[in-house]
Amino acid sequence: MTNFQIAIRHSSFPALSIRLRLAIWYSFILTAVIILFGVAVGSVLEITLTNQIDQQLEQTALQILRASSVVPIRDLSILRIPELDIFQADGLYILVLYTDGKLYAASANIIRFGQAFDPDALESKQQVIRDVTVGGAHVRVLTQPIISDDKLLGYLQVGASLRQIDQAISVLVLVLFIGGAFSVSLSTAFVVLTTGRALQPLDDVTKTALQITHADDLSKRIPFGGAQNDEVGRLVTAFNSTLERLERLFNTQRRFLADVSHELRTPLTAIRGNVDVLRRMKNGDRESLDAIQSEAERMSRLVGDLLMLAQAESGNLPLAREVVELDTLLLEVYKQARVLAASKVTVAIGEEDQARVSGDRDKLKQVLLNLVSNAIKYTPSGGTVTLGLACVNGWARLTVMDSGMGIPPEDLPRVFERFYRAEKSRTRAAGTPGGAGLGLSIAKWIAQAHGGRLEVSSEIGQGSCFSLWLPLLETRPPDRPAPIPARPT
Repeated sequence: MTNFQIAIRHSSFPALSIRLRLAIWYSFILTAVIILFGVAVGSVLEITLTNQIDQQLEQTALQILRASSVVPIRDLSILRIPELDIFQADGLYILVLYTDGKLYAASANIIRFGQAFDPDALESKQQVIRDVTVGGAHVRVLTQPIISDDKLLGYLQVGASLRQIDQAISVLVLVLFIGGAFSVSLSTAFVVLTTGRALQPLDDVTKTALQITHADDLSKRIPFGGAQNDEVGRLVTAFNSTLERLERLFNTQRRFLADVSHELRTPLTAIRGNVDVLRRMKNGDRESLDAIQSEAERMSRLVGDLLMLAQAESGNLPLAREVVELDTLLLEVYKQARVLAASKVTVAIGEEDQARVSGDRDKLKQVLLNLVSNAIKYTPSGGTVTLGLACVNGWARLTVMDSGMGIPPEDLPRVFERFYRAEKSRTRAAGTPGGAGLGLSIAKWIAQAHGGRLEVSSEIGQGSCFSLWLPLLETRPPDRPAPIPARPT
């Protein structure tokens, strides 16, 4: 791990806000990009200009050598060198040196210099081009050996000042520095502003959460006018959905407690009243004892239903998995339904197929008995309750249909809620006590636990029909459940 990484890890960045951290990191990255860009541009510019000077030096040296005539002798003095001053127009400096480095000829602009530009290059018999410092000046020097008949006669050195290239590089560095500093400052300010606006919903989430914590108000929602499919939009949507679910669960729990208190208060009041009667009479009253027993049994059923729902929702209610003959089960429910209906309601069997499913026989029977009990309860005297069993596209459909008053459309979505009873519109049979409103909730959970569903359809004045859909054992795929057919019309 580098020192920079260690410094970053132990820095105070985590204590800063996300906005400042993003701005700092963005500034670091942008500065690094500008530096790399400046180095690349400066390098390309320097290489390009240097290549141009090298070409100029090579062409000048070639022209000088071509203009000279060398006879095959041993002395450089016979070498006829053209006027070197004609090459000064290009800002060049020219020297002709003996092999020992002494000056033989020079251009007028360097005649007083009197020595080689690059003494180290005189040891090579190959052309050498490199940068040297001559009298404090930065110069590009080409050293060309003068050879005749494989004999080294001397050296030709052509130099060009690199001051203009150095100035160009300096100006470029200054421009990049000023422009880069301005760009980094402007970009950092822009990032701070834009990230502030982008992260504003996060502040709203925090404020809303704190308001909910302090005021216990789950009805608050986070206002958001941005795109719903970006990161912040999805976060706000998820948070609002969580708040909505929490509010619904909280309201359900509040209604649940209120309803439980009401339902338990009724039998307790009846028991307390009958006990007071018995105390005053100082002897047993059969009617009072029967009332106490009835209310105690009702309270026991209510507590049992609540315990079953609690176990079901926590996943602690086991279900048996065995082969269940639904036609046989339907006949058993039909016989018990006739006993429950007595002579007030006619119980009949409509369509009946043979169907086998995998599930808990007792729980499925409890669902059917609950549906039949409700149908008898809300069917007036002389009405009819019809049971049916049909196989539809790999699914078994058990139906319980009554000829009662029906359920209003606004009550249909809530009939499976706990303690909900649409008794203002559904008239119970005379003398039939009302239930606690938990039976349909339990029936719905049992249906879903078997991979099916429980549906209801109703018309005012025509009656209601509850349908229990269960996957058939023979046609149910081993890896996925078959699609549930559409609701019957």
